[in-house]
Amino acid sequence: MHGRRIAPPRSAVRRPPTAGEGRLRTLMHRLARAAAAVCLPPHRIVSLAAGVSLLLATAGDVLAQPYSLGPLHGAISVLPDAVVDLATAEGLALVQGQWRHADADIVAVEHRSAGADLRASGAPRRTHDITPRAAGAGFDDSGWPVIEPATLEKRRGNGRLSFGWYRLFMELPERIGAHDIAGSTIVLEIVADDYAEISVDGRAGAALGQIGGAAIGGFNAPSRVVLTRDARAGDAFTIAVLAANGPLSNPPANFVWLRSATLDVYGAGKARIGEPVETTITRNHAALDAIVAPDARIEKLAGGFQFAEGPVWVDGDGNGDNGHLLFSDPNANRIYRWSVDGDLSVFRSKSGYSGADAGRYRQPGSNGLALDDEGRVTICEHGNRRVSRVEKNGTITILADRYQGRRLNSPNDLVYRSDGTLCFTDPPFGLPGYHDDPMRELAITGVFCLRNGTLELVDDTLAGPNGINLSPDERYLYVANWDASAKTVTRYERTADGGYGNGERFFDMTSAGGETALDGIEVDEAGNLYVSGPGGTWILSPQGRHLGTISGPEGAANFAFGDADRRTLYMAAHTGLYRIRLKVAGRAR
Repeated sequence: MHGRRIAPPRSAVRRPPTAGEGRLRTLMHRLARAAAAVCLPPHRIVSLAAGVSLLLATAGDVLAQPYSLGPLHGAISVLPDAVVDLATAEGLALVQGQWRHADADIVAVEHRSAGADLRASGAPRRTHDITPRAAGAGFDDSGWPVIEPATLEKRRGNGRLSFGWYRLFMELPERIGAHDIAGSTIVLEIVADDYAEISVDGRAGAALGQIGGAAIGGFNAPSRVVLTRDARAGDAFTIAVLAANGPLSNPPANFVWLRSATLDVYGAGKARIGEPVETTITRNHAALDAIVAPDARIEKLAGGFQFAEGPVWVDGDGNGDNGHLLFSDPNANRIYRWSVDGDLSVFRSKSGYSGADAGRYRQPGSNGLALDDEGRVTICEHGNRRVSRVEKNGTITILADRYQGRRLNSPNDLVYRSDGTLCFTDPPFGLPGYHDDPMRELAITGVFCLRNGTLELVDDTLAGPNGINLSPDERYLYVANWDASAKTVTRYERTADGGYGNGERFFDMTSAGGETALDGIEVDEAGNLYVSGPGGTWILSPQGRHLGTISGPEGAANFAFGDADRRTLYMAAHTGLYRIRLKVAGRAR
């Protein structure tokens, strides 16, 4: 609707103080009153207030920091049921282990300069490499000396810029102490002086944005790697640790060594990722029983976000990555990565804008995320007002930033069709002034499809086009409308020329009342829709019947099916990341 003004989503409104911040403010006022009551000198009162104010300013950031609820990597500390100290003869014998060590050297090798493809395809040149390459499971270390576990603390290498390999073969026993390991989660923890990279059975598993785990976690920091979540007696592992002296920019005179090496054993269920939260499932039709089990529970996986949005699932790569979720926080201008092992890290900072006036924006960052058929991440960038794609070599390709020569508003959500057609919504919610922002160049809030290199307008009649998705057969395109006076899902039919048109009102939630309108949409393999609406996640049949609603502590803003069987519905919901297991899988992508 041309010229129509609607309230922005709650995600675009600055958050109120957290409970922790509120308590600190109360504490500051009480301390100030107490100081006055005992007649402290004015400069003391000022110093006291300033100190508490500094605490408040700092704590506001700390208390709002994102955190994972994974007990192995996150905010919750869980005591293991058993520990194996691999730096002792007794511990190593328990797992029939053997340590070997060899120094690693930096050597000159032939290479090529970066070519036009940004790969090593240019002119020949010389560079440096590390030798040996000992991370592989099949690497023959039989010529290396065996070292006693008690000597892991021995200083090795030549000092300064120095590297060393530690390799360990081990096999799990039936019991560790009094604990039967069947079904347990086994976690390897290595603390190297100063840095460590860890490979398990030849798989490094390092991913963009990863902190710790197989990647370097920090200076003398513990590196924790999940070896298995379903341990069985006889399970065998080959561990390779590359330890480095640091800091690399100023190599010290000391040497490489391992401060500790342990196995933490968590009984079945104890190392669960996520915490169950209050869940309400409202059943309006018996067909819901084929979708959601009566005892299904929502689990909280992470929290502390300003506004979690736009999730997309990324399958594992067979190299230590068992699958992960990417999701945006447009208010924080970041994309986060959450792994099935509970790791939470920043995948991309300044994900939607890096301009000098970023402080004017309430939502400068990315919103919707999607993968193309090559697995490349495609991003709706609010502040940059464009849809972009991250190439395999790390460069950015702009897919759409203008329509008929005018800049887009702030692309919000997107979906790929199997033939590569990219459809997205373009409300103004990412602009500082929303509908009335003076930077707006388009008079419309559109639904677009980028097809064969041409940006086509599907619809310009929705005031707040938001979530977008496709039916399993791609015959229909669904768009949710963020408009308190028209809380609708519109369905567009595929036309003879391959576009979409003939929009019709598929479902109307306006009678639900309140200011909350519609946000994200997900679709399962049977064609059911999962819509972010008033009071929770509305499940709609392909015929437009409201089958039921899933409600948790926070209303989900958007969704993504994930895990190997695609039967887990991940929910990005305001300050938290959640999931729930379903009986159906997401539509094929």
